[in-house]
Amino acid sequence: MTRYTRITGTGSFLPARRVSNDELAAELAARGIETSDAWITERTGIRARHFADPATPASQLAVPAAQAAMQAAGAQPQDIDLLIVATSTPDMVFPATAAIVQRQLGIAGSPAFDVQAVCSGFIYALTVADAMIRAGGAQRALVIGAEVFSRILDFNDRTTCVLFGDGAGAVVLEASDTPGILATDLHADGRHVDILCVPGHVSGGHALGTPLLHMDGQAVFKLAVSLLDKTARAVLEKAGKTAADVDWLIPHQANLRIMQGTARKLGLPPEKIIVTLQEHGNTSAASIPLALDHAVRSGQVRPGQTALLEGVGGGFTWGSVLLTL
Repeated sequence: MTRYTRITGTGSFLPARRVSNDELAAELAARGIETSDAWITERTGIRARHFADPATPASQLAVPAAQAAMQAAGAQPQDIDLLIVATSTPDMVFPATAAIVQRQLGIAGSPAFDVQAVCSGFIYALTVADAMIRAGGAQRALVIGAEVFSRILDFNDRTTCVLFGDGAGAVVLEASDTPGILATDLHADGRHVDILCVPGHVSGGHALGTPLLHMDGQAVFKLAVSLLDKTARAVLEKAGKTAADVDWLIPHQANLRIMQGTARKLGLPPEKIIVTLQEHGNTSAASIPLALDHAVRSGQVRPGQTALLEGVGGGFTWGSVLLTL
């Protein structure tokens, strides 16, 4: 019997503090940085984002998102035999944030590790979990995307600090005899490391380099639209499907123009795009599971429908997952 992987539960969590464009613009104005709600909205589609308290690490966002997904799946801690956290903002250098989440959830003994592929992290983690379940290495997996990007933003750079927010999203995956995840597609190209990075590291107890986010927005935009189109077509071909079979496009929530451009290239109408970035901005590895959970809980995405998930991130990384819910 062929072994498949299905999503049986979704969950998400956003920090309590919601920062509107107007509030952020006022804070930046105090630094002598000029921006506005109109400027941010027109260029990105973002109207607000959530920032965690400075003492709140990524794991504390991941846990409630995971608990919501487990509750939706009817899963108990002892049922989880694989835990993967996608994050670029871990709690510590080591151990993995997944190990910290594992302890807080009361899960013990199963593999727990982090995946670092920046904004493509959730796609990477989902693909790894799917492969392990299909191979018989796990029966029920918890996959989480969790970020506190507010810690690594340069609030003197209005082109980047207005884009990102904090949050977490999670899914429970289970082995199944009916298809769920239909195909996956992953890529990376290290030639583009410099266009989106945090060029800092720790040595001798000191932070060296610049521990703040740097992005060449124009270069990222051009690559993103092209590569998202390519990976979408590749994953559809692997699954023996066409764009006409896609009920929903659930892309990385980075920029509305990129999302609309991807849909247009695939011939998908705007109403088939799940868009949530207006309320939480770019939450990196958390953005796709956040959008998925919102769409499922609102009744927008229903069981039996086909969704195309895709993202791009620093590295440069990109990938997609085609699945039936």
